[in-house]
Amino acid sequence: MLILIVGIAAVVLINYPKLDLISGFAAKSVASAHFMDGRSLTAIETGDNDIPLVTLATNKIDEVGKSATASVFGLKTRKAVFREGLGAVLIDDDFDANAKYDIPKRNFTTLNLPFPYGNNEPKDTVFANVDYTKLQAAMNNAFDEKGQKAKRTRSVVVVYKDKILAEKYDTGFTKNSRILGWSMTKSITATMFGILQKQGQFDIYKPAPIAEWKNDKRAKITTNDLLHMNSGLEWEEKYDKISDATKMLFQAKDMSRSQLEKRAVAEPNSLWNYSSGTTNLLSGILRKQFKTHQEYLDFWYSNLIDKIGMHSMLVETDMSGNYVGSSYGWATTRDWAKFGLLYLHKGNWNGEQLFDPSWAKYVSTPTNTSNGRYGAHFWLNAGGFYPDAPRDLYSCNGFQGQMVFIIPSLDLVVVRMGLKEDPGFDFNAFLKEIIGSFKKYNYED
Repeated sequence: MLILIVGIAAVVLINYPKLDLISGFAAKSVASAHFMDGRSLTAIETGDNDIPLVTLATNKIDEVGKSATASVFGLKTRKAVFREGLGAVLIDDDFDANAKYDIPKRNFTTLNLPFPYGNNEPKDTVFANVDYTKLQAAMNNAFDEKGQKAKRTRSVVVVYKDKILAEKYDTGFTKNSRILGWSMTKSITATMFGILQKQGQFDIYKPAPIAEWKNDKRAKITTNDLLHMNSGLEWEEKYDKISDATKMLFQAKDMSRSQLEKRAVAEPNSLWNYSSGTTNLLSGILRKQFKTHQEYLDFWYSNLIDKIGMHSMLVETDMSGNYVGSSYGWATTRDWAKFGLLYLHKGNWNGEQLFDPSWAKYVSTPTNTSNGRYGAHFWLNAGGFYPDAPRDLYSCNGFQGQMVFIIPSLDLVVVRMGLKEDPGFDFNAFLKEIIGSFKKYNYED
């Protein structure tokens, strides 16, 4: 017993500075997954929160107050509150949970059409160039066998020529399960600028409209630089330590300011540096394009999310009412696929052009100094990161292997949601097997 007590004390002492972040992650995760997707505390603790150190948290759900709390050995208790329309928000002691708040106005009108343009079931379609036996084997290989926790895939949807070729879910998940996309949400945020640009409301090539930068060298940073993660601003994106990213997500009241306040360490367009803070800064820039907070909240849904029938999607906000565009978008796997299809069709959704076709090329063109790996808030295969997949593949990527793969040359969108990423889950092999189920395919090397 003494050895156990000493061991626990050592763990607490070593990790004490991190306890606020650990309990913050745990409380936020529990509140979101429970109140948005109906997951039990046990399912969350053995799934979503099954992460080193986060497993140390003791979690509680308050059904009446729609909140969750977490602490580590009784220390550093944190609380997350769920609000309809805005999702769960991790709060501090000064937050007034009873204050009135704006919520986005949603349009849940559904068209009497099959997937993807309506919410009816997709039409059964058989393609002569698809080996369905190989495709099913590829799907099965993406999932763990019963009792295993190696690949940890939750869902896979394969869409070819707007038709669902294959779909599979792990135990406890269905086509109606909302799953957190983590950094796939960044691609949603970027798309809002493409929509504004098509509407003639914004020019990404002008200096970013940030008053605090006007009198120093940051004044040269454009929104284009921010979209390419190439601003030259200081930022540390680490999740196994106290970093800029973890302090922003689990401590900041206003996440849009976390990157804004950082100094320049390089000239714009000279140093690619992946930054969740940059995306939340972009969310703050978007907010300033509207006269009211309500208009900002509505715009994301009326001009994109509900427009393409992603009715399950909810993007959560921070304590200051900003969409956490870096990380907190939830949707079903099918709805994530719809977003991929929007890009596959270069912004055209059932006859309506949401963003200019050139925007799809813009986001999928390599940014300077990224070695062909990154575009404008999308990841790329231009440099052959997935050697057995087409080079024109680009994707929305999220923590723990949330992926929307867009492959224009194959007219294909593949979505995989789970709890493991490379190298734990071999995405190149996964893509190779799916692509290999097509009897004939051609793509540029």
